[in-house]
Amino acid sequence: MSSFGPLAGVRYGLLGLPLAFVALPLYVLLPNHYARTFGVPLATLGAVLLVARLLDALIDPLLGRLSDRLHARSAQAVLGFGAVAAGVLLLGFGLLFFPQLLVDPPRHGALLVVAAVLLALTYAGYSMLSIAHQSWGAMLGGDASQRSRIVGWREGMGLVGVVLASVTPTLAGLPATVALFGVLLVAGWFFWTQAPRPGRNAAPHVSVDLRLPLRRAPFRRLLAVFVLNGIASAVPATLVLFFVQDRLRAPAAMEPAFLGLYFVVAAASIPVWLRIVRRWGLARSWLGGMCMSVAVFAWAGAMGAGDAVPFLVVCALSGFAIGSDLVLPSALLAGIIADAGDQPHAGAYFGWWNFATKLNLALAAGLALPLLGLAGYVPGARDASALQALSLAYCLLPCVLKVAAGAALWALVIRSPASALQLPAKAAP
Repeated sequence: MSSFGPLAGVRYGLLGLPLAFVALPLYVLLPNHYARTFGVPLATLGAVLLVARLLDALIDPLLGRLSDRLHARSAQAVLGFGAVAAGVLLLGFGLLFFPQLLVDPPRHGALLVVAAVLLALTYAGYSMLSIAHQSWGAMLGGDASQRSRIVGWREGMGLVGVVLASVTPTLAGLPATVALFGVLLVAGWFFWTQAPRPGRNAAPHVSVDLRLPLRRAPFRRLLAVFVLNGIASAVPATLVLFFVQDRLRAPAAMEPAFLGLYFVVAAASIPVWLRIVRRWGLARSWLGGMCMSVAVFAWAGAMGAGDAVPFLVVCALSGFAIGSDLVLPSALLAGIIADAGDQPHAGAYFGWWNFATKLNLALAAGLALPLLGLAGYVPGARDASALQALSLAYCLLPCVLKVAAGAALWALVIRSPASALQLPAKAAP
């Protein structure tokens, strides 16, 4: 594919909007919703989320292999698979936030069993659809600049979805949120059917090697960085509402402002990061984003009750920094796939990539929430030691992990033998 203009970007990228829309309620709102609405203990909730997300992560490489086989058959086969996945996702998500429709009264034991089943269903549909969509984008090809644009359209649309998801539950309620998601999902899938199509890179009966990505040293190095950085980002995403409500004691009406500002700035930062890439290259630009995140969260660690307005600045700055996380790692991955000539196996790569993403989220919820419970924190706590534990988990732990991720990026990727991944986009082949 020789070019990727705005029209092609909208057609391909729009599906990223509902996929991101559903992700924020699942990973940010759901733990808070079950803890406060149904009184589920944090330790128990964290264990359920950990198991559900780990099981979901384990199937992603298998779904990646299936995606490769479908891509080898035809684009129409991929789109049909996507339609089925979208139906599964909509069904699971619609019931997950209203478990009382299946369990009445919502006793903790039955509620958690139903939630676990619905999580598995929702995660499976989400993974099926997102892996097929990501693989499609990677197979469109191009140099580092074009790969960044392809990912930028997908993630930029995704951030619009996240902004909508951050304000819709508060302004319109959960039923309207589910209905809006359904409309966006149908529209995203339809536009995807009109998007530029990658060429068929393999015969339909060619064997898909699930382990191939793990045999590529550049992929293993990038994956290690991605995991460390992903956990650093997932911990505050899991804890942000607890921090806002109990540490900052901010009015409930400000919660959409915090989340909305964060994601609006993240979306606005993507064109800036694409310009930075042309000067610094993908890997060094990503390192710059990590350094900015560390500085911002270190400042947030000093905040307490009454600091709602300064926290708006934190949300804006951290939103700008997270723009690098949203675009640059996937663009680096697309470059690795292209350099290795592994486009027929793009689904396998993104299967492992999504496995790492789910593992990050599982560890964040499965470790941070129980540890906070052991430290004496419960939602609504006002005890100084419990609130200090919340601040350490929300601010300090991500900083430590980000520093480790930055060191790994420097040692494993930037300092490795020169390639198109490290060079500025204008120097890439």
